[in-house]
Amino acid sequence: MIIVANMSTEQLNEQPFSQFEQEVVQKKEDSPVVYRYPSLEALKFELKLRANIVQAAKDLYASRVDFAVFSKSRSNEQFWTRTPEGGFRLNSGVRPSDGINDIYRNGRMYAFECATAMVILLYKAVLDTIGEDAFNTHFQNLLLYTWQYDDDLRLISVDNKNEAYLGDILYFMNPDYNPQTPEWQGENAVMLPNGLFYGHGIGIKTAEEMIASLNRRRIPGSDVSAYLSDEVVHPDFEHIRRLASSENAHSEREKQRQRRNAIVVRIGNSPYMQVFDG
Repeated sequence: MIIVANMSTEQLNEQPFSQFEQEVVQKKEDSPVVYRYPSLEALKFELKLRANIVQAAKDLYASRVDFAVFSKSRSNEQFWTRTPEGGFRLNSGVRPSDGINDIYRNGRMYAFECATAMVILLYKAVLDTIGEDAFNTHFQNLLLYTWQYDDDLRLISVDNKNEAYLGDILYFMNPDYNPQTPEWQGENAVMLPNGLFYGHGIGIKTAEEMIASLNRRRIPGSDVSAYLSDEVVHPDFEHIRRLASSENAHSEREKQRQRRNAIVVRIGNSPYMQVFDG
């Protein structure tokens, strides 16, 4: 069930949601879990970010980035420095937005594990949602590695796959993975429309195809199947919305400050503005 402050169910149902947004809204409406939003803008922000997560996943797949274990990861050294653990730290002087966008533009220069892929596409989605100015302000000193090394997205984990929605990240567990290839003990995957998932290293597949792919990487002779676990991960949508709102408020205050400090004179028939700092 969805509850939006100061809005009735009838008013919510009258909103011109896209097909993607309507699918998320309808599933949440039908859920026994109560989803509360402080405003319609908060709900719309989440829907926009979810749509951008899905698009970022598809675009990362199309970028031709490679899969590699941490010990063999690689990146564009113009933007990133590889850490001893196999992660990527943003180079000094590089804008965070430029670093993330380069992965999508020059995918063949990059190789990383599936957990790193999830962190990257989440950053890309946030960038595309809140814009470069806010992203570069609030997401400095990026380290692309695993969930444990990321806290600025404030990732939220829920153990209930029945409450997974488009744009959420789920985990396919492979309990009998081959010890010689521990990277296939499971697969992080973004939930896409039409019953599909994106998992780095496997591609865009149905849940059944994801499981079949992991089963081919089990201990020889094993009959213990991989499966979709209950874990569901998504960023703290409201936290990110507040970051964007605070940046917009700051920009508006700066514009007002410049207007207060501006002197407008007329040269011929054209106005000319001179802005003084202070």
